[in-house]
Amino acid sequence: FPEMLSNPKLVLVQGTLNVVMKQNVTLSCLSEPGSPSVRYTLFKHNQQVSALNRSDLSPALFTLTISSASDVGEYKCKAEYNNSSGGKYSNSLNFTLIEPLSKPVLSSPTSQAKKGQNVTLSCFSENGSLPITYLFFKGRQNISPQKTMQKREAAVIFLFINSLSDSGTYKCKANNSFPNNTKYSDSFNFTIAEERSHSQLLIISLGLILLLLIIGFALAIPFFIIPLYKASE
Repeated sequence: FPEMLSNPKLVLVQGTLNVVMKQNVTLSCLSEPGSPSVRYTLFKHNQQVSALNRSDLSPALFTLTISSASDVGEYKCKAEYNNSSGGKYSNSLNFTLIEPLSKPVLSSPTSQAKKGQNVTLSCFSENGSLPITYLFFKGRQNISPQKTMQKREAAVIFLFINSLSDSGTYKCKANNSFPNNTKYSDSFNFTIAEERSHSQLLIISLGLILLLLIIGFALAIPFFIIPLYKASE
């Protein structure tokens, strides 16, 4: 009599659980100790995908090609003796489809700031598998810790504009679990609005007063000075 089958073990022997389109993965299913003439059936969400008979004690190997989003999800295998009822089910393996990122967009409510002002920078990649990790740069120097977003939302940092050195070119980069898919945003430039000093304001005010006096004097010539000159002749 054949030995009673144990619950088979489903193991990933080639590939990863995070898969990309057109990737091949191989699953191994084996019931131990088991006996020869075991039928192994692979299921995805309770629908049969493939079946193999093993006349020795070697595992059943199932190779899958991820060709669409419907190919990911939960897989299990079943071991049973041929021409017998029942059978034992394995653990499950869950495949997740990962997608490449779109180019992130770096933005701010303002591109001009004053010294002493707080401003925000946000970085957002519209497409790509979550989670997405963002990093902000000024020039080539990163200016923030990594921000990993579990939801489809922008990463935001706050900047304190303290001097003219805070102006210049900013960028951000984004990456996720898709291999070799780091993307950089276009550059964003802050300019610093120069604040006029008290002496500059005083000079401008005096200049305006002098200008008004000149205009007033010019307007007064035809009404007061010319009549007085004629009266004195």
